[in-house]
Amino acid sequence: MREFIVEADGGSRGNPGPAGYGSVVIDAATGETLVERAEYIGVATNNVAEYRGLLAGLRAARELDPAAPVRVRMDSKLVVEQMSGRWKIKHPGMKPLAAEAAGIYPPGQVTYEWIPREHNKHADRLANEAMDAGKRGEQWDAGASMAALNAAPVDRTPSGPPGDARAGAAKAREALAGGRTGSAPAPATADGHTGDTADTATVTGTGTAATSDADRRAARTLASPSSAPASASASGQAQPSVGWGAAPDLGAPATFVLLRHGETPLTPEKRFSGSGGSDPALSAVGREQAERVADALARRGTVQHIVASPLARTRETAAAVGARLGLEVTVDDGLRETDFGAWEGLTFGEVRERYPDDLNTWLADPEAEPTGGGESFAATAVRIAAARDKLVAAYAGRTVLLVTHVTPIKTLVRLALGAPPESLFRMELSAASLSVVAYYADGNASVRLLNDTSHLRG
Repeated sequence: MREFIVEADGGSRGNPGPAGYGSVVIDAATGETLVERAEYIGVATNNVAEYRGLLAGLRAARELDPAAPVRVRMDSKLVVEQMSGRWKIKHPGMKPLAAEAAGIYPPGQVTYEWIPREHNKHADRLANEAMDAGKRGEQWDAGASMAALNAAPVDRTPSGPPGDARAGAAKAREALAGGRTGSAPAPATADGHTGDTADTATVTGTGTAATSDADRRAARTLASPSSAPASASASGQAQPSVGWGAAPDLGAPATFVLLRHGETPLTPEKRFSGSGGSDPALSAVGREQAERVADALARRGTVQHIVASPLARTRETAAAVGARLGLEVTVDDGLRETDFGAWEGLTFGEVRERYPDDLNTWLADPEAEPTGGGESFAATAVRIAAARDKLVAAYAGRTVLLVTHVTPIKTLVRLALGAPPESLFRMELSAASLSVVAYYADGNASVRLLNDTSHLRG
């Protein structure tokens, strides 16, 4: 049976503003582009344009073969989660579009998958061609399209945020399958990435041909002791490896010790305190907490570097630890807290009283911004993922203390677990608490500790 991949995207220059969409239908078996669709749609929002792109792609696929299963791949977390039924659709302009998309195929024939933006370049180029045509007062011309040139090869494995459990498992299965067939691995190349609508991932290579020996050895280790690779004994004889101890070739992970800053005057009052507010310093309690965590980390003796958010409370906390450990503090702007807009300095109750509709939307939709143009959790996740990727590459095999805030720490944990955005509201993270995430060379992540405050007691 044939299977299609539909890649779709939409954009708006102004949001709302002049908008267009692009869609590609691909043969899942061969990677061949079967259909391209694009259209300038006038003034619309990004999300409406993305839905219009989805509709065009699904209709094009159905015209080719209405019985073929379809895998939709989009870099819009909002569309993917809403069409998968995991997020509610509240925007009145998107409800009919989503209902129309759901009715093109019978239930269960279409699946949805989020992909990083750099893996959706073909559809993105089509959308931009459509918007460029609209600017000239024209419609998109398929004959003049250049979007397919240099389009990235289709990666058919499931994708997700770096460290995502589903994507990591898929990579392990792919590596194991490659080992069983005896395919010779080709050197993997890392793709740089940018994104502004969803969590992004750094992907190494595509397909079995790009799978490394380390990936295959790690996959065998995870599969079972009986399929694990052999290790050499001191005598040179091959000895069977056992269980989880069979992957020394991955080397030491990049280990992030995640420290939330100490208390500020706003902390005990539970007020929103992000990167767009008054930038408070530590309180007397917060300074004592910083000293206690510094002592605890000195006893542990594993931290080799310190990186902090640029905000005053994190730099002050990091300085206390750095002085105790004899380490310099590097500042990374990517680790700053979310900007909570007009909610900065307010309690949750005050926000509910003043901005009830905005708060309800924010709680239900990670793409929603706080009142007054703050930063959405989706945008925060993009920023945090980019900072994490940079730091993992810079500190491979090292242990780094990241002194940051509630949302960045919860986001790093969420991405490592492959958990949905609503999990941010289901984690407790105390002032001056410690959490730990390790990032391995095979792309997987391991959450080792969450919200440890034992150093603050006694």
